[in-house]
Amino acid sequence: MYRHILAPTDGSELSGKAVMQAARLAKFAGARMLLLHVRSPIDIPHHVEGGALSRLGEGKVMEEIAVEERQLLDAAVAIAASAGVDAEVAFITGYSPYESIVRVAKEQRCDLIVMASRIRHGIPRFVIQSETHKVMMHTDIPVLVVR
Repeated sequence: MYRHILAPTDGSELSGKAVMQAARLAKFAGARMLLLHVRSPIDIPHHVEGGALSRLGEGKVMEEIAVEERQLLDAAVAIAASAGVDAEVAFITGYSPYESIVRVAKEQRCDLIVMASRIRHGIPRFVIQSETHKVMMHTDIPVLVVR
């Protein structure tokens, strides 16, 4: 069965459901669990001389981002712990979340990826693909989709 499960999280409620399912499966299989958060550098406020952020100082802004990431991952760890699983955590910055997820899964030799996926209404799926769909299309590692 599975020995190392990767559960990417964005901190959303749906992502929390996926973390719970991954944790339950990890508990059942006796597998290790890795929680991953990928933040795009575009989402990180950029320090511009003379801008509003310059009054805060770049160090302060980055410190606040680190606290936010820690809280997001701590919440996911708490979900896993409620299922009786001690999860490892990883936080990376990458322009393409799906590429980062696929790369980490491969590097860490994960044998299952558990991700959330939202049902899109009104927008054809071929126009906007979800990160989950992109992961499924670019890896040979099994992907369990939680809705």
